[in-house]
Amino acid sequence: MKTKQFEYKPLAHYSYALVSQGKMAVIDPERDPMQYYSYAKEQNAKIIAIFETHPHADFVSSHLQIHEETGATIYTSKKTGADYPYKPFDEGDTVKIGNIRLRVLNTPGHSPDSITLVAEEGYETILFTGDTLFIGDVGRPDLREKAGNITAKRQDLAEMMYETIQDKFSHLPNDAVVYPAHGAGSLCGKNLSEDSSSTLGDERKDNWAFKQQTKEEFIDMILDNPPFIPSYFGFNVDINKSGAKNVRQAIAKVPFKMHESKKGLIVDTRSAKLFKDGHLQDSINVQAASEDNPFETWLGSIVEPKEEFHLVIDEPATLGSVLDRVAKIGYEAQLISVITLEKKDLVKSKELNLQHFKEQPDDYTIVDVRNKSEVNEGKIFESALSHPLNKLRDTAAKIPTNKPVVVHCSSGYRSAAASSILLKRIKDVEVYDLGDAVEGFQD
Repeated sequence: MKTKQFEYKPLAHYSYALVSQGKMAVIDPERDPMQYYSYAKEQNAKIIAIFETHPHADFVSSHLQIHEETGATIYTSKKTGADYPYKPFDEGDTVKIGNIRLRVLNTPGHSPDSITLVAEEGYETILFTGDTLFIGDVGRPDLREKAGNITAKRQDLAEMMYETIQDKFSHLPNDAVVYPAHGAGSLCGKNLSEDSSSTLGDERKDNWAFKQQTKEEFIDMILDNPPFIPSYFGFNVDINKSGAKNVRQAIAKVPFKMHESKKGLIVDTRSAKLFKDGHLQDSINVQAASEDNPFETWLGSIVEPKEEFHLVIDEPATLGSVLDRVAKIGYEAQLISVITLEKKDLVKSKELNLQHFKEQPDDYTIVDVRNKSEVNEGKIFESALSHPLNKLRDTAAKIPTNKPVVVHCSSGYRSAAASSILLKRIKDVEVYDLGDAVEGFQD
């Protein structure tokens, strides 16, 4: 059987195409389906099936659009309670893709409705594990307490994951290939490997979840020090349960204006340097200048679902790519407009005297905007106050204003956003972004 893995790096997301005898299935597709259509044409294959391993929290899927544009059948667990047309696919069910036999395992743990697809042809076995089994880790169990058809407490899901890892994969061969829905950098797990695939035998040997341990030890491990949950995660679960609108039609509705000035919530996607050289008053700098940066994660962590906002881009040539990234998390419907800036009435950010900060750090209030899990692993500045970026719009008022404020993260990406938030939220005090100079203070 022929398998193609597609990677979307900013969200560390993997989706798949499975081809046999001119038939093709798509597994856990991202918002824009065009790459799957191109691959189907390249393989001279017809897309006949789309499989959703669960309603994803960190991105919007194109399963409904692919169904509407190709006629392919959507398969997902009946436990999802999907509002779109689908065929239930649960343990005991099978479907043929050419010569490939696809069967399903119900593998709850990351979510109550998670499934794993088992593709078999001859002696070859491939597992599409969704967010159940990652390379080196398993899916976190704390994302479905407030969203989806079935909500479940993290303790209950952690117990389900233990049973899944203990029982569901035990009959499968060591040489079965494991293809997960996410890799390193995803917030759907804690310690995902940089590897994009593995074998079940290697996971049994190297993945902590397969090690001999009591249920209590497993649960303590999986619940310990989890990453934060972005605001948009529950929102995306609900979109994926209903089925997202056609992405081309959705982004076409967003107005674009040249040389504009706006008021309200403004997200400036330009580089930190361009932002600091001149920006609209009270705008927030969430950089989309690099295709590999986590723009979607932080847009969906700082801006609340359904909260309207404007977007600033550097030049018209970036309009398509930025809108595509906004749509990855379903935020295009709350985007009022996209603009480029007039070169007047812009605010310039003040630059930190780095030498003075190095010599007299006690003259500043230092704010650490890294995630709690990162701070728990060690501070960069002992005196720093912890205000994670995803909560900063709410907690900014608690920051003392008797001294200038210096904001840091681990690389400069998040501190650019955080310092711009503080410039808007706290008054009568200077706010500085330490930026990538933070690297000089780390061991």
